[in-house]
Amino acid sequence: MGVPENLSVAQARRIVLAAQGFTDPAPGGATDLRHLRRVLRRLHLIQMDSVNVLQRAHFMPLYSRLGPYPAGLLDRAAYRHPRELFEFWGHEASLIRVDLQPLFRWRMARARDYAWGGMVRIAREQPELIERVLGEVRDRGPITAAEIEHDVPRSKDNWGWNWSAVKQALEWLFFTGEISASERTTSFARRYDLTSRVLPAAIMNAPTPSPQDSFRALVELSARALGVAAEAELRDYFRLPVDGFKQAVRELVEDKVLLPVTVRGWKPPVYLHHEARLPRRVNASALISPFDPLVWERGRTERLFGMNYRIEIYVPAAQRLYGYYVLPFLQGDALTARLDLKADRKAGVLRIPAAWLEPEGDEDGTAGALAVELQRLAGWLGLDAIEAPERGDLAPALTAALKS
Repeated sequence: MGVPENLSVAQARRIVLAAQGFTDPAPGGATDLRHLRRVLRRLHLIQMDSVNVLQRAHFMPLYSRLGPYPAGLLDRAAYRHPRELFEFWGHEASLIRVDLQPLFRWRMARARDYAWGGMVRIAREQPELIERVLGEVRDRGPITAAEIEHDVPRSKDNWGWNWSAVKQALEWLFFTGEISASERTTSFARRYDLTSRVLPAAIMNAPTPSPQDSFRALVELSARALGVAAEAELRDYFRLPVDGFKQAVRELVEDKVLLPVTVRGWKPPVYLHHEARLPRRVNASALISPFDPLVWERGRTERLFGMNYRIEIYVPAAQRLYGYYVLPFLQGDALTARLDLKADRKAGVLRIPAAWLEPEGDEDGTAGALAVELQRLAGWLGLDAIEAPERGDLAPALTAALKS
């Protein structure tokens, strides 16, 4: 279906969902690497996060688009030769398509501008420590920080970032691209190794694009993944600097790769990728992780779906509106509910601390669709039972649907 220059919000929403892979056909049989690659060709990267209350964040976008799949496929793509993904700072900590690695070398080269304070301070004040740690990785890698930290003092100033000087040195070397994540331990710690021993030789030997060529390529990839987007959203996808981003947008508009359009009710300038398509309908049914690229930019989520969505992990329990780890439910082309979910692995139970209906949801229809999806999710997570929701305006209907 052709795309008009003046879009309704409903049309923009369908364009976005198609670009994000929610209209692609479900795997016809067993899910394999071909299906994983199809999703990665759409998203380009997957955000990582250590929270494991339901499932680690990087596993969820594939589940939302493919349904139950062997989680080992993603580990294989990221941490086994020949690697198809590598860890780096893309949109926060991310698994990124390995063929895109040259496009991030500008960020590695400008680590002093983009890395955060502790890493930069260690690199500036203790260059001998950086060299010693690099030597340890060269001689002993793959290796974790814990294996070489020894008795180096650890700062206790910042909860959640309680890193020793050695860990900061490792993260500096990781940011500069000299070392990479060879794999992750069962406790989610990185095992570091020289990048030359992690990435394929073809990638290591690929030429380094200029920063401006990289910005242009990354903006085009952002637009392709988002379908239709405002400038801030295009820049946010790969967290690009304003200076190079603006020029890249101008060039892509001049070359008609990005097409200026309007979306009714949206104030900022909006761009459509020239290959974006507008499906007549979207028949999705998927729970969406808080770290899914569909909802990364919360203002965009509100303009597209009418959902004021915030993650409340770091909000004190008594002040949370919806719950600790809340997932929107995509039903058709709308976000019709949100659920606080927890995988109680010891008990083998999927717990639902809260279930809430959104304005676009129909109580009975949404509850029925959610019950089916929750059964599927529990099976994928290896959980034997689903506990009735504890609170929320959708809890009674969902409880009844789960029993039927």
